[in-house]
Amino acid sequence: MSWNLTGKRINGIYLGLWPYTGTVMESRVKYGGKVQHTVQVDEPFKVYGEVRETILVDEFNRILDERDADLEREKNETYYGA
Repeated sequence: MSWNLTGKRINGIYLGLWPYTGTVMESRVKYGGKVQHTVQVDEPFKVYGEVRETILVDEFNRILDERDADLEREKNETYYGA
């Protein structure tokens, strides 16, 4: 897996408390070799009284792919078929 996830969708738990899903806007290698990602979250959330639309993360749960997007879409759609 490449360290540069720019444009990829990821999910995780921000600071161990707030679940998020979002798009990586930038990936960079910090001093010391650790990778940090700037993520624009799909749904802004409040962290200690401030609304976050973008977050910085070093770790995440997983990279979401097209199959995940299809499953999420199916989960959110209601089908009233015959």
